[in-house]
Amino acid sequence: MIYVIGTGPGLEDYMSLRAIEAVKDSDIIIGYKTYINQIKGLLKDKEVYSAGMKKEIDRCKKALEYALQGKKVGLVSGGDAGVYGMAGIMQEIALEHSKKVQIEVIPGITAANAAAASLGAPIMHDYTVISLSDLLTEWSLIEKRLECAGQGDFVIALYNPKSNGRREHIQKARDILLEYKDKNIPVGIVRNAKREKEEIEITTLEKMCESEINMSTMIIIGNSKTYVANGRMITPRGYKY
Repeated sequence: MIYVIGTGPGLEDYMSLRAIEAVKDSDIIIGYKTYINQIKGLLKDKEVYSAGMKKEIDRCKKALEYALQGKKVGLVSGGDAGVYGMAGIMQEIALEHSKKVQIEVIPGITAANAAAASLGAPIMHDYTVISLSDLLTEWSLIEKRLECAGQGDFVIALYNPKSNGRREHIQKARDILLEYKDKNIPVGIVRNAKREKEEIEITTLEKMCESEINMSTMIIIGNSKTYVANGRMITPRGYKY
């Protein structure tokens, strides 16, 4: 049995009851060390296998190995395991090895949803989620997706906006979107959404790159109707009052 567990933003308060139950029911917990540390309060007397970045396939293979030994495995993934997480990889690994093992995917609060809640209500209407990481996706395709999202006047949530090795991508993304969106459209920037040391900032598309942006940052760019009131970012759904 493999539980693929979305742990949400990282604090136990924002994990579902089912996710907590699955962690408790697991014989061994496997995950990226940062996500393991975020739920360490639930891991007393648990066997733990952790690994660093870019070891996703190794973690899934280890989960499959333990599951085939008859252990209940909790494979943890930050946010929602099915959104840039471990759910797809785990199922592909099981298929690749032609192993029939029960896999339950347990959803979690995504970074986009967590950041949106902290900002107010910026994703009340149609929105799209785009990762700026070109580790697994060619940058040319990411550019095309940004252009399409801009043309469609979507609210846009940007994942993985900036890292030490990708300092220019966020500026390129901003420049692409400025071709389709007004420079004064509100942009919400949330660092460590729903975690300790959360920081919230609302700026504009033109000025967003002046803010501190890193891999713990979620950026939400409004559509043409998005506005800011009382320090809250709101995208109206269209209700008439």
